[in-house]
Amino acid sequence: MELPLHLIDKIVTHALAEDIGSGDLTTLAAIPVTAQTTAHFVAREAGVIAGLPVVAAVFRQLDPKVNVTLHTSDGATVAAGATLATVAGPARSILSGERVALNLLQRLSGIATLTAQYVAAVAGTRAQILDTRKTTPGLRALEKYAVRMGGGRNHRFGLYDGVMLKDNHLAILAAQGIDLATAIARVRAQLGPMVRLEVEVECVADAIIAAEAGADLILLDNMPLDQLRAAVQAVAGRAQTEASGGVNLRTVRAIAETGVDYISVGALTHSVRALDIGLDCAG
Repeated sequence: MELPLHLIDKIVTHALAEDIGSGDLTTLAAIPVTAQTTAHFVAREAGVIAGLPVVAAVFRQLDPKVNVTLHTSDGATVAAGATLATVAGPARSILSGERVALNLLQRLSGIATLTAQYVAAVAGTRAQILDTRKTTPGLRALEKYAVRMGGGRNHRFGLYDGVMLKDNHLAILAAQGIDLATAIARVRAQLGPMVRLEVEVECVADAIIAAEAGADLILLDNMPLDQLRAAVQAVAGRAQTEASGGVNLRTVRAIAETGVDYISVGALTHSVRALDIGLDCAG
């Protein structure tokens, strides 16, 4: 699924305003208005690329006289040293857009690269890698897009497009005398069968209750491997299962081998390392 252009433009507009403000003082003072240059976005390390349409949007907004040529596509795996894109035109515009373009391209490519590592780690199992809502405020659309470019899948986008009864919801309901099965029934009665209903549980017994009550997806939170296996067996296909908590590249394979359908990984977006990409001017 591609990113709608209006979403890219909105994010880029805000990022450019934040960085440039009333003007790029260094560039305006040092670089002649007539200066032209060509610059290349180069990967300093291997990785999966995401964010090239964002780079194009940065320079399109700054100056339509800047020509952007993409040498690869989002979702592609590149080697260190690969040229990803070339920009040519007014030097002032290229210098002023450099940091915004790099910040977004590096972060999104870091997300895509890490996601691809998780996807590779669970290859051959039934498990699919999901993102979470632990995203950078204002950048969720871009970051979830980058997860897709890395081969992962998106969980719900926000609070409005899926139901997820989490521990705090259930704690408040319990204080009101409403048990897990009743909570599921109440939500289903209000929203109907077309809305996917996910429930977070912390033990096998609650996973069984959620499955019997009609949950579509059961989040098995912070369960050790033996409990994950037992929960998957107990649910027995009545609902899909998702593992969360304690997931990293060392543990994800073993988690996948318990038979869960999904593994959600907050680290894909909340603490990812940006991919090292530079912009080199040819002069």
